[in-house]
Amino acid sequence: MKLINNSILIFLILLISGCSSSRYDMRHDSAPLRKPTLLEQLDAQVVQVNKSTAAKRPYTVRGKRYYPMLSEKDYKATGVASWYGRKFHGHLTSNGETYDMFDMTAAHKTLPLPSFVEVTNTANGKTAIVKVNDRGPFHDNRLIDLSYSAAYKLGIYQSGTGNVTIKALLPSDAKIPGTYIQVLAASNLVNVQTLAATLSKKYKLNHKISQVNGIYRLHLGPIKDQSQAQNVLSRLKQNSHKQAFLLYSQDKL
Repeated sequence: MKLINNSILIFLILLISGCSSSRYDMRHDSAPLRKPTLLEQLDAQVVQVNKSTAAKRPYTVRGKRYYPMLSEKDYKATGVASWYGRKFHGHLTSNGETYDMFDMTAAHKTLPLPSFVEVTNTANGKTAIVKVNDRGPFHDNRLIDLSYSAAYKLGIYQSGTGNVTIKALLPSDAKIPGTYIQVLAASNLVNVQTLAATLSKKYKLNHKISQVNGIYRLHLGPIKDQSQAQNVLSRLKQNSHKQAFLLYSQDKL
């Protein structure tokens, strides 16, 4: 009997210890110890997703009842954005995903989970596309809670909050990424223009010529089909343009 009581006591101690490490015991949220990388600040890809059935149900937080929307179509709003970081990092979101403060995600009180929104900082015009996969923020004056990476990209991580507009995006709104091929960089504009006309006609592609510090860069594209881009690149390399490489549209041209 004494052995059983000791076992129960040990179990209770472990249980209490486990609870004491809960995210809710951290009184204040905090930023990570490093900045997000450029890769971690890339916009979330708007794709077709299955909505969480559980997240569609009405719920109550701090005595207030919330009724999730059935669809995000045509949703737009303006309000205050905040962000959340280490306190919730590694814990489950409201639709069962694991919160990663370096992912481009967000929390919203009533949008379907998951869904995608474009967030614009009205103070500086910076934008970010995030995946909404959590509930919150549960403050009457706040519209959306951003991940640390999203807040960093928008320029509101230092102040903690910022005025934003948000617009829901559907898969049909997603921009299809285009690939460019940088053929060469040279200082003679006439030669670059001549080559651009020749290659555009040969491969039936548009071209762009950009100039930085007296160097002209020739880009072919955009090319929507990745297999076509690889094929054209391969042919260019076989025809005296061994320095050619793929360049994605989100990069500076």
